[in-house]
Amino acid sequence: MTNAVENPVSYILHCFRQRGASNYGKEAVTQQEHALQAAYAAEHAGAAPALIAACLLHDVGHLLHDLPEDAPDHDIDDHHEQLAAAWLSEYFMAEVVEPVRLHVAAKRYLCYADPDYFSRLSAPSVQSLALQGGPMTAAQAAHFEQHPHFRTAIELRKFDELAKIPGKETPPIEHYQRYLVQGLARQKSEASPNA
Repeated sequence: MTNAVENPVSYILHCFRQRGASNYGKEAVTQQEHALQAAYAAEHAGAAPALIAACLLHDVGHLLHDLPEDAPDHDIDDHHEQLAAAWLSEYFMAEVVEPVRLHVAAKRYLCYADPDYFSRLSAPSVQSLALQGGPMTAAQAAHFEQHPHFRTAIELRKFDELAKIPGKETPPIEHYQRYLVQGLARQKSEASPNA
């Protein structure tokens, strides 16, 4: 986990420049390519700015820890969604943070709710699913459906699955900077002179 930063948007761009070229697990894309493709899919679909930002950031937890890229091969779940959400919650609104926090749960939910979803997962995603608890039970799914950000987490997950295409062209990361800025939590209002 990193310490507090003065400019979180600049720091995120720095993280992608420093570590974004690392492999996205065993997929045939890098961390940055995966993030850009997810954000591109969301933008192309007309998603809200906060969801586009969440798509760009959903796996940023992989850039915030020091575990090896092959951690799943050693039966290690890096809990990247929790790490990312904990850091992002210091700076971003809930509409950005919560879909990031829930995107792994959304995969588990979809494996329970959609009979065809599991068959469409890549081999690395199946491997990580096992470490993340496997498909939800009916009780877990019913509880998950009550979360206020349930629907956006499912949307993010579907964009996530579209973001593993080698060589796909997307705008550069700077294109999405405006969505990150829009997703920042509002600063505390200055005290009223009458307070």
